[in-house]
Amino acid sequence: MTTAIEYTAPWIIAYQDGEHRILRDGAVVVDGDRIVHVGAPGAVEVDRTKHTESIIAPGFISLHAHMQESPVDKGIAEDIEKRQFWGTNLIEILPPRSQALTPEDARTCARVSIAEHLRTGTTTVMQMGVESEAIADLCASVGLRAYIAESYRSGEWFTDDGKNVEYRWREDDGHAAFERALSFALRHRNRSGNELVTGFLNPSQVDTCSESLLRRTREASDEHGLLMQIHAAQSYSEFHEMTRRHGRTPIEWLDDIGFLGDRTLIGHGLFLTGTSWTNFHGDDLGLLARSGTSVVYNPWVFARNGIIMESYERYREAGVSVCFGTDTTTQSMLWSLRWASIITKVFEHRADAARARDVFDSATLRAAEILGRSDLGRIEAGAKADLVFWKTQSAYVTPLRDPIRTIVYYAEHEDIAAVMVDGTFSLADGKVVGLDEAADLRELQEISERVWAGWSERDWAHRTIDAHVPMSYGEFTYPS
Repeated sequence: MTTAIEYTAPWIIAYQDGEHRILRDGAVVVDGDRIVHVGAPGAVEVDRTKHTESIIAPGFISLHAHMQESPVDKGIAEDIEKRQFWGTNLIEILPPRSQALTPEDARTCARVSIAEHLRTGTTTVMQMGVESEAIADLCASVGLRAYIAESYRSGEWFTDDGKNVEYRWREDDGHAAFERALSFALRHRNRSGNELVTGFLNPSQVDTCSESLLRRTREASDEHGLLMQIHAAQSYSEFHEMTRRHGRTPIEWLDDIGFLGDRTLIGHGLFLTGTSWTNFHGDDLGLLARSGTSVVYNPWVFARNGIIMESYERYREAGVSVCFGTDTTTQSMLWSLRWASIITKVFEHRADAARARDVFDSATLRAAEILGRSDLGRIEAGAKADLVFWKTQSAYVTPLRDPIRTIVYYAEHEDIAAVMVDGTFSLADGKVVGLDEAADLRELQEISERVWAGWSERDWAHRTIDAHVPMSYGEFTYPS
């Protein structure tokens, strides 16, 4: 007896001959967790047929997220002057915010983040942080495909004067945390590819990890075939620190110690030689390309701080595989695609740079290649049934001629009608399965207010949140 379900649609972003193709008035047949047919309706025997008025597209693959904390960044990470640290908010904002969050807070943030990823069209996410077992359980129960790593490092940065970046190093060089992270990754090897959760390794930032820790990470990656992602070339503070320590750029140093390679992802990778950010000669792009190392670009979070990739088009032309993530709030891959395209066009002064198809490919096919998953990021027989059903009749989508350009440049999150992960709907009828979103949002508000109230206790200068991050406008006062 068949359990196959046929979904018909006026538009399907199908996969054929190595690329996405537009299928008009076609059908996708799903049986269990797999797609078994893409093409003409009625071509295979099915249990039932569901007629939709959708664009059926592959789900986005986000390769950089911190779901355990990102929602709390909203309203405290924008519009503030950061001249001393060259535009990054990492040094002054992250420590007081992160130190205030409890394990239960992290789980609440993760629930909100999972819902946000699904509501914005993401079906696979690469998560780095803490509370990894709890987040793995949440992703599996709700229905979000996730690559998850427990983060570790040799030390951490901080400032005690608002002028200099200092480092506090751990006695064991971070090796105990590494062993716990490796244990998690090995428990979630997912050799068959049929589990929703897969482990990988995340040594946090290049300037907070010793050579010893990174060499041990690379050895474990080689031994067990695990992916690795590290934050590198993400700020000028980090770039300057690495050149001060080693006389080498972050990318050069990682190449020197054998960390680069086809299982390595560089989170951000913006402050490279040959860019206006560094005014430093060298061939970082060539090192990345020749080693097969991938770069994960998070355009929105950096653009709001005045920082861009120079440029997505040039990385691709150099042979570097570039994909996208969301990093922090807002956790929307739709925004990542849109901003990557528009920022690149402005930087290159060309309308034909970073075309809709290019950024769409980066968020689907290229990301799947980086993960080593030929069954993700595409709609073809044998692929996982990770599908997004976009509305075709809305103020943002109609009239519809080219669904890829429409999604990348015009569609809004509310135009997503449903999301399927592994053959099961995780978002349907306006609801994320298994989550009480209203309750989670109430909890998030309470958590954030507690973080704001206790800001002065954790800020290096003991500033209140309003002194550190002033409100956009003053408070309304009633006349006496």
